Amino acid sequence: MASTTITASSATGTTNTNSTSSQLNIPQSAPAGLLTITQPPQTTIAFFKIAQSQPITFAWNFSYVLSTPSQLTVSAICENGNTYPVGPTDGVIAGTATSVVWDAYAWQQSHPNSPLAQATYTLEIFDNRGPGAARAPGLLSPNNALQFALYTPQAYTPIASGWQCTGCNNGAITAHPAFLSVCLTILVMFASGLAILRSSAR
Repeated sequence: MASTTITASSATGTTNTNSTSSQLNIPQSAPAGLLTITQPPQTTIAFFKIAQSQPITFAWNFSYVLSTPSQLTVSAICENGNTYPVGPTDGVIAGTATSVVWDAYAWQQSHPNSPLAQATYTLEIFDNRGPGAARAPGLLSPNNALQFALYTPQAYTPIASGWQCTGCNNGAITAHPAFLSVCLTILVMFASGLAILRSSAR
């Protein structure tokens, strides 16, 4: 049976470096490794606020991954084409991680020249082989199945401090000239009719 051999190596020591290596044989019949988003569900579009103390959590699980990635890269790709790193470490996290917390508000405050748009985003997760890595037995395939939206809530404005009446002027109520004309016409018609009735009564 054909198999793929993956060699992992590590080095320790200061002056004299000791190297060890291990090999993992993955049969070609093994399915490709998968990552499935569990929070929020990747079958829906979740809406998240860009607001203080409102961190966003993304979580996932692995299936058929026989070779653990050395690292994962998590990115948010906006519909306008901009890409933003997700998480506290510029989007690069441990290969064994199953979740990441993104403080979008803090990122926005730290990067005023690259603001997050109020738009729809695609979450992209891939291993050290890159976002375009081909499906391979036992190796993690890139995932970009989750879409989510970001929005900025409007600040609350109390009526007493910020609300203004557009039809008020120094406490007096003003009316549209056309409305005044109609009222005046009705008043003249009423007065004319009243005069006619008085004349007939005589």
